[in-house]
Amino acid sequence: MTLTASPETLPTEVTLSTHGLTPADVVAVARHGARVAIAPEALDAVARVRAHVEELAASETPAYGISTGFGALATLHIPQEKRTQLQKSLIRSHAAGMGPAVEREVARSLMFLRAKTLASGRTGVRPVVLETFVKLLNAGITPVVREFGSLGCSGDLAPLSHVALVLMGEGEAFGPDGERFGGAGERPVAELLGEHGIEPIVLAEKEGLALVNGTEGMLGMLLMALADLRALVKTADVTAALSVEGLLGTDQVFLPELHAPLRPHPGQADAAANMLAVLAGSAIVASHKEGDSRVQDAYSLRCAPQVSGAVRDTITHAETVALRELDAAIDNPVVLPDGRVSSNGNFHGAPVAYVLDFLAIAVADLASIAERRTDRMLDPARSHGLPAFLAHDPGVDSGLMIAQYTQAGLVSDCKRLAVPASVDSIPSSAMQEDHVSMGWHAARKLRKAVENLRRVLAIELVTAARAIDIRTQASDGALVPGPGGAAALEVLRRTVDGPGTDRFMSPELEEADRVLASGDLLAAVDAAVGGLR
Repeated sequence: MTLTASPETLPTEVTLSTHGLTPADVVAVARHGARVAIAPEALDAVARVRAHVEELAASETPAYGISTGFGALATLHIPQEKRTQLQKSLIRSHAAGMGPAVEREVARSLMFLRAKTLASGRTGVRPVVLETFVKLLNAGITPVVREFGSLGCSGDLAPLSHVALVLMGEGEAFGPDGERFGGAGERPVAELLGEHGIEPIVLAEKEGLALVNGTEGMLGMLLMALADLRALVKTADVTAALSVEGLLGTDQVFLPELHAPLRPHPGQADAAANMLAVLAGSAIVASHKEGDSRVQDAYSLRCAPQVSGAVRDTITHAETVALRELDAAIDNPVVLPDGRVSSNGNFHGAPVAYVLDFLAIAVADLASIAERRTDRMLDPARSHGLPAFLAHDPGVDSGLMIAQYTQAGLVSDCKRLAVPASVDSIPSSAMQEDHVSMGWHAARKLRKAVENLRRVLAIELVTAARAIDIRTQASDGALVPGPGGAAALEVLRRTVDGPGTDRFMSPELEEADRVLASGDLLAAVDAAVGGLR
């Protein structure tokens, strides 16, 4: 389940050129099946560079990746008659992943981003390779890419090799209807390609390396995580504001003069503005502006903009790195504009791996502060008049006691997932590849952390909504949330019931998670307050 911009706001067709792809293009193709076209200038550039590669291939002078072996075998010159076999052997041997298949959107982002790199005219493949790549995407054919295999250096080698194998009519893949091909007892992948009029590729010189030497796997997962997190930080502002109402907190700490003028972190100012907007017009907040003996709210309420804002600023930094990587043409060797075919280290995933790890840390902290607010609403010693665990009949009913257990478990998992992968280099390839980024692993754990965060916020939403409803009922309808909070509760209450005796909680929590993932709640609040930042 994912949370991104509505498909209606994304392109339905994306054109690959030599440059200029956007994050929205990647999300549209990976998640929503947008069709892919190729600009004529991209095909021209690919053909022109390929002609140069074929000249080098015909030469007696060895050229890495064209007429030599790979990695630790780069010093071996390969005779011309064995080079087609060399390409096949490279892909077959490198498609050595294990574990469950990754999500369809991850495999599609991997394919699309590598097609983007091929279209740059810097890899030396024939136009037919790029065209066949695009045909696979448009046919809805998804290679089976395994969870484990990439070390995030020399590119996402194993994942991209599983994709390349399908391009050759081999390996494993899912058809557009979900039927699986290529496994034991299943029809071969070549038949799947044939059903869609796609001719398998026989790879020529340089093309094997060109298909596998990139950071597309970790980049695709980063771009999708960023799309989700941009929505989830706004959601966190909404649930935090609802918790402020549920706990009879103050909105005065969110006033703009306390943020940008005093501490000019842009994310903090945006988060405070969002919370102030959601709390505007709240009868609950207004009810205790006088006669309340409390001097300050707890940190989990008062400092919510500082934490949510820091997450925003971390996202902004990660977006800068992602955009740079999206503009890159990563291959080894790479064909330079002056015709040189040069070995390089651009496939190293460190820039992407670092921000993937950084985001996982920020996600864990945002989940942690949300859980603290939830726990406070369930504790009668700290909830300012709410029943224990928001139960209908405390003692007989347990209310949301175990929902908070689930939330705590999710936060604990986020903390484990925040341990950085990028510090854990493990040498490979007979010590030729003696330092690797582990960026693929950083991306895989970030995906899980983002999913955990959404579930944590769903539980805070259910808890805060029940707390607000209890206050409203106890006041005979006098204490009601402001328009922003009311909009959030109205969306939730369409499918999740309010306070009452104990009932089967799991479906309600899953439904709250679905409501957040759909974007409906955020859209309703955004409309009610005149636009969230």
